[in-house]
Amino acid sequence: MIIGSGLGGLSCGVILARKGFDVTVLEQGAQVGGCLQCFTRRGGKFETGMHFIGSASEGQTLDRLLSFLEVRQDITLSQLDPTGYDIVSLCGQHFRFANGREAFIDQMSGYFPKQRDALERYFDLVDKVASASSMHSLNHVETDAAVNLEFQMRTINEVIDSTVSDPLLAKVLVGNLPLYAAEKDKTPFATHAFIMDFYNQSAYRIVGGSDMVARSLVSTIERYNGKVLTRSKATKIVCDESHAVGVEFEGARSQETRVCRNYLEADIVISDAHPMRTLELLNTNLIRPAFRKRINAIPQTVGGFSVYLHFKDNTVPYLNSNFYGYLQDSPWDCERYDHASWPKGYLYMHLCHEPQPKFAKTGVIISYMQMADVERWKGTSVGHRGEDYEAFKHEKAERLLAALEQEFPGLRNHIADYYTSTPLTYLDYTGTEGGSMYGIAKDVSLGAACRVPHRTRVPNVLQTGQNINSHGILGVLVGTIVTCTEIVGPLGI
Repeated sequence: MIIGSGLGGLSCGVILARKGFDVTVLEQGAQVGGCLQCFTRRGGKFETGMHFIGSASEGQTLDRLLSFLEVRQDITLSQLDPTGYDIVSLCGQHFRFANGREAFIDQMSGYFPKQRDALERYFDLVDKVASASSMHSLNHVETDAAVNLEFQMRTINEVIDSTVSDPLLAKVLVGNLPLYAAEKDKTPFATHAFIMDFYNQSAYRIVGGSDMVARSLVSTIERYNGKVLTRSKATKIVCDESHAVGVEFEGARSQETRVCRNYLEADIVISDAHPMRTLELLNTNLIRPAFRKRINAIPQTVGGFSVYLHFKDNTVPYLNSNFYGYLQDSPWDCERYDHASWPKGYLYMHLCHEPQPKFAKTGVIISYMQMADVERWKGTSVGHRGEDYEAFKHEKAERLLAALEQEFPGLRNHIADYYTSTPLTYLDYTGTEGGSMYGIAKDVSLGAACRVPHRTRVPNVLQTGQNINSHGILGVLVGTIVTCTEIVGPLGI
């Protein structure tokens, strides 16, 4: 039994179904996919979580993982501009990130001619840290465990500030912070290195949207005789005195609104839910109170406010890059704002509806938002939060649109419709604590206290997903490998 149909749950389902297990995936919502979900409004399609991927060129890490999961043949990829897959707008300048070590250094040296040696040192560190993790590189040999540990305990800003001497360059190098919601003096450099290495190798969008990945995984599970049940909410992992024996769940009866209660026996239970949600399902003395207290005390990453843009036909040229705009002189501390200073920064992207389109049909603007901003509407349901909530969202959307208009003059005239979401939306659709963008936050000061094990104290209950290893498609799939290896041994990828 697998609880949750996010990328972690579905990829575990594929591997275990292929290994001969009788797999059932329970999804509480009407749509599978977790952060892979897309939605459609008035003919426009929008991505909610995973907007682009890296290291997907032939033979690279993600390409190998997607091939192993039988996804690669089901999706079409469209490459982002290799001369500027990311564009960072900071202090009145635009800085482009080019794919490949030498191209990246050459291009960045054009902006900072005196920093070429520093850029070489920086990229040496990124390579060193990324290579030191056998799982992230799929080398299967821990080439340097000491390096891996060191840069899990040193912060991003400490390492970069000690490597480059130009303060602006130090800020530009962390211009893609919204991809992992890093915090100054907290987030380990290893997190930054993994992300930078992952996207610098190559960067792509999934044609038709990220839900194409979820569809492929479900199809493969079913091809191997597994089942994926939507509108089926797990309510309890049933345990005896030594282990889990099954899962209780609620499911809507077909063509009825009544809820029926179900129970299925299970030899193994894997939870793709947030660890706090998983603990809520485990009413057993096998989980120690001290462990519950530690998990419930782990900090979460900041939430997000999104404006989903539906463009008028053939009016907005397709942006084949990700655009990071900052309304202050640094990417750091955008999560620390008050009413007057929000937004401090944003990420702007287009959905790729066909390979290398000429015009965009839809796009999204994302900015940080704390759960505290929408706490007063917690407990209300989607579409029924009241006029004051709609007014709140409208005011925030207009601010973001005004900020974007400064970088893309005239864009407002080409928007047919727009829609919004807050941390409450994310909480409802993914169950992540506090509606956070990426779940549990990494903090060097907490060390092992902010790490969540794949295997729980209930011997046949395991965990997977973005909170267990790291977020993003690579982090989740690495976690999948670890979880499944606990069950079936080495996978031979």
